This record gives sequence, structure tokens and C-alpha cells, in this order.
Amino acid sequence: MIDLKALNAALSELEEERHIPREKITEAINDALVAAYKKDYGKKGQIVRANFDLNTGAIEFNQVKIAVDGTTVRFDEEEPRDDADERPLFNEEHHILIDDAKKIKKDIQVSEELIFPLETKDDYGRIAAQTAKQVIIQRIREAEKVSILDEYAEKEGEIASGKVQKIERGNVFVDLGRTTAILPYEEQIPGEFYRQGERIRAYLYLVEDTPRGIALKLSRSHPKFVEQLFAMEAPEIGSGAVEIKAVAREAGSRTKIAVTSHDNSIDPVGSMVGQRGSRVNTVIAELGGEKIDIIEWSDNMSMFITNSLSPAKVNDVTLNEDEHQATVDVSADQFSLAVGKGGQNVRLAAKLTGWKINITTPEIPEDLAVKLEPEASAESEIADAPPETETS
Repeated sequence: MIDLKALNAALSELEEERHIPREKITEAINDALVAAYKKDYGKKGQIVRANFDLNTGAIEFNQVKIAVDGTTVRFDEEEPRDDADERPLFNEEHHILIDDAKKIKKDIQVSEELIFPLETKDDYGRIAAQTAKQVIIQRIREAEKVSILDEYAEKEGEIASGKVQKIERGNVFVDLGRTTAILPYEEQIPGEFYRQGERIRAYLYLVEDTPRGIALKLSRSHPKFVEQLFAMEAPEIGSGAVEIKAVAREAGSRTKIAVTSHDNSIDPVGSMVGQRGSRVNTVIAELGGEKIDIIEWSDNMSMFITNSLSPAKVNDVTLNEDEHQATVDVSADQFSLAVGKGGQNVRLAAKLTGWKINITTPEIPEDLAVKLEPEASAESEIADAPPETETS
């Protein structure tokens, strides 16, 4: 005897916690009942449908037959036919002649269904019950998989939060609640360490259905991670008043962000920094102390390149449009600041602007000047942000 109260409670739990629609579960139960019925009592070619009433527990079985005539089926297996003839052989368990069907339902047409009730079988054996159970479990898993895929596909491109489940070969497995995501070693911030049970946030950059199940991949080194963190801190970004135009990042070390305002009354840099640096400091803390330079974007490329080399002061910028190259003149005391430690400042500026940048100063011979140019990098591309750079 089926405990309907317990069954309905279980279905409600699946619907609320795993977001699997009740209709999907009911469909799985009906399919399982059909599989169990056909295993013990079914005949070749027979179409059986089941209907399980969750309120009463009653199970109803029906056999479906298709109304046919000589145009839709063959009656003789040896009947001559050409290669284009795809008519199936008549099966009395699957088909019913149109003339016979009209005796039951006068207005029935060829290819319509006719339904016949079947005797309900109460003596399902252990094997049939096990078959029904297996089909139900399989269908529930399939429904849950679709539900999870739909849910996280909508969250792709956003920040996900979860607990560190385990760490294997440098890869971090993160429990997101309904499923587990992976934070690959190459997507981690250099120098960061993770502990089991620790809560972490990361950028969900890939959601895909694979033969092994649903694969969710996270990143803490992606430039978009920084962009999404600022979007969470600065409501001006969500409203569209402030826009992040480009991000250049060397994860764990330094990031440059170019922003612009679509509202003359809003300072884009100030909205990102926040009162007394509250917003930018929150992001820096999340990134483990990574330095962040926030600059104002400009459609005037000379001005944009000047801003991108902040905190260095620039004397002059000469643009070569044909070669997409900028020669930047700075004073001797600003040269090391413009270049940055290991060339990082000018390297990020070149990545941010998408221009080759040559840093020169009158006090230093031209052959010792620093020249940086962007280089394509799939990891660094975000929105319209320029690609990776390297030192010439």
C-alpha cells in the first residue's frame, strides 16, 4: 500500500529544495509504472499508458491503438514495395483498422488514437517494483540535472559563492549548494591558499553539459571577477550611470580599471572608490591586497593613455595612428614610476588602451626607452578590454 501522505511530502520537498516540478516527478512515476507493467504483462508493439492519482493512490492503465488503413500500414510482410515505402507492418496490439475503430468512435480519422482500458494488476512482483523504483530514480536525476543546468546557465557571468569541499592536485572543488563547481589551479590568484570548509567567492565563467554531468568552472583571476565585485559595491554600475569600459589585470599583483560616467553629476572614479575608500578597499580585501588603479576613460586617446599611466605624470603623448603606437614623454623623475616595477605599469596601460606604448625621457637615450605593446590573450579579454601585453 502506498503512503500517499509521505509520497506527497517527498514530492513537495523535491519541488522546493531541488526545484524539480511536480509534473516531472508524476511523469516519471507514470513511466515507471508502464515499464513495470510491460515487463510482466506487456505484448510486442503494445502502447501502454499509466495514470497515477496522487490524491487517491489509484493506478489506471490504458492501451492505445492507432487507427490505420492500407495507406498507412502493410498487411502482408511479403507485400511488394519500393524503397520509398516506409509503411510499418500491421500489428494488432499497436493498430486498429479504421472500419473497426469507427464502430467504437464514429468520427475517428486515420492515424488518430483509440484508448482501451486495461485490467489493473495488483500483483506486481519484486522485480517489477524494483524496475519502477529504478526508472523513478533515473527520471528524477534527469529532471534535477535539467533544473540545475537551467539555474546556473542564468548565473553564468556572475559571482558565485560557496564552501571549499576538497582540494585535489591544486584544483579547488567548491560546494555551491545544489552542485559542485571547480576552481582550476590556473584560475586561482597566485599566492592564495584555501582551507576545507572556507567560504569563497569566484567568477562563474563556464556552465556546460558534459557526458560526465554538469561542469561549472570558476575563476578568481579573471578580469571580469574584479568588474563584478565593483558592480556589487557600486550601485551606480547597476543603474547604468557608471560604466566599466576596460579592465587590465595581473591577478594577485595589480589591476587597472577604466570607467566613465553617463551622468554629468556623478564622478565615475569617486563612485568606484567610495566614501573614504570604502568600496575599493572592500574589493582589495576580497582580492587579498591586490593593488587597484581606477582611472577615467576618455575617447580622446592621448588623454586616455595619459590617464592609464597613472600615478605617473606625463609631459606629452604623440600618436602614430598607422602603427597604432603612442610615444609618451615623461620627465626623468617620473620615468621609473611610468614604467613601474618590472615594467608592470606601462604593461597594464598598454593592455588597457590597446596601444603600443613607448616611454621616453630627454635625459635617457632613446635605445634605453621602454616600449610596450599589447598581445592577444583570451584570459584578459573582457567586454571591449584590449588583450595581454608583453615587454618588447
